[in-house]
Amino acid sequence: MAEQSARAVDRPTGRVGLPLVVFVLDGQEYALHLSSVERVLPMVAVSPLPKAPTIALGVINLHGQVVPVVDIRRRFVRPSRDYGVSGQLLVARTSRRGLVLPVDEVLGVREVPVEGVTSADAVLPGIGHVAGIVALEDGLLFIHDLDTFLSLDEEGQLTEALEEMEG
Repeated sequence: MAEQSARAVDRPTGRVGLPLVVFVLDGQEYALHLSSVERVLPMVAVSPLPKAPTIALGVINLHGQVVPVVDIRRRFVRPSRDYGVSGQLLVARTSRRGLVLPVDEVLGVREVPVEGVTSADAVLPGIGHVAGIVALEDGLLFIHDLDTFLSLDEEGQLTEALEEMEG
């Protein structure tokens, strides 16, 4: 057992890694902390959710639970798109609720060195919703902070819309 622990510390890089789930939107790589991602699903039909905030695409039924689907593209004022059958859904959890994020493709889990993560405010002050940025050989990796993804107003609207739907 001690040998396993020693091997985990003595990685070839000698660095502590941060496990991230990396996904793609419009050719740009983004990530979420592995601990906030529950699973990846193939795209399914999304049902409308009346009175939901504009960031919400609707809801899906996930094993008998109604879970809101929120669009990262809308958060960053990017053009919406039809994901079709090739898109994927990231089922994730904030400190307050479960969310589903439609993405173009999930690339998998990547471990990045903790010291390689730059604070988003150090690069682009006021960027919001981004916990950190990692410089990669082929571009930047933006790490999303799901706990700040929805504003308090959006959170309240979403809760009300879900309660009304279930009520």
